[in-house]
Amino acid sequence: MKVKINRNAAKQLKKMLETEEAQGKMIRVFVEHVHGDHAHYGISYDTPSEHDEVVKTDKDVDIILDTRDREWLDGIWIQFFFVPEEEFIVTNPSKGHHHH
Repeated sequence: MKVKINRNAAKQLKKMLETEEAQGKMIRVFVEHVHGDHAHYGISYDTPSEHDEVVKTDKDVDIILDTRDREWLDGIWIQFFFVPEEEFIVTNPSKGHHHH
């Protein structure tokens, strides 16, 4: 599976991984819910399980994805914006729609 991350998102994710809460864990991107032709995504700390694939990105951050949600997770793009507010936006360009 593929994951793209912009530079800001990589910086933020690395900061998150340095927190106590993240000790020994990795970043997971998951599908919160699906609305017909698009999904809403969440980000959490986790450790990989049997259904997961750990995807290496070109920004030195590994992302855990659940292979059972491959349709929605393969090809996601994780971005972080500072304006209008600080937030991650995860989109899947292959799905033609994007959502926060």
